[in-house]
Amino acid sequence: MSIYTVHEPPSPAGAGVSEAERFAFVRDGFSLWAFLLAPLWMLRHRMWLGFICYVVVFAGLAVLSRVVGVSPAIVSLIGLLFGLLIGLEAGTLRRFTLNRRGWKNLGVVSGDDLEDAERRFFDAWLRRPNSGGLHAATPPPPPAMPMQRRPQGPDVIGLFPEPGAPR
Repeated sequence: MSIYTVHEPPSPAGAGVSEAERFAFVRDGFSLWAFLLAPLWMLRHRMWLGFICYVVVFAGLAVLSRVVGVSPAIVSLIGLLFGLLIGLEAGTLRRFTLNRRGWKNLGVVSGDDLEDAERRFFDAWLRRPNSGGLHAATPPPPPAMPMQRRPQGPDVIGLFPEPGAPR
């Protein structure tokens, strides 16, 4: 089962109902495409700040490797490890970007695949009051019972029921 976080886009001024078809489901875990094609993956998800940081870090590594005289095998290993880091943190990078753009995190859902996670989320979301979606009318909760006070007894702390009990 995969874990997904659900994000709602910022609603335009005056819009009362959220647009559920625009929700973003971000899978937590390793992303093969982010590992193999990190720059293209970042551009596809419109992660401009992440892309710029990626290019600056790789350009810095290239210049540093030329100046220091590091072997090409070490440079390749560093690039592979950097790609592995991007692949492992792909979901976090997407969540950071969505949060920076004003998207609201609605919760976490699990599912066998994206379709199953969407179905589970919307089943629960549509039943919840104040969700912004269509939901069955639920009766208000019953009023709370007044709290009953216990009778005051002797002020004793410890295992003995009364003060001055034998030790």
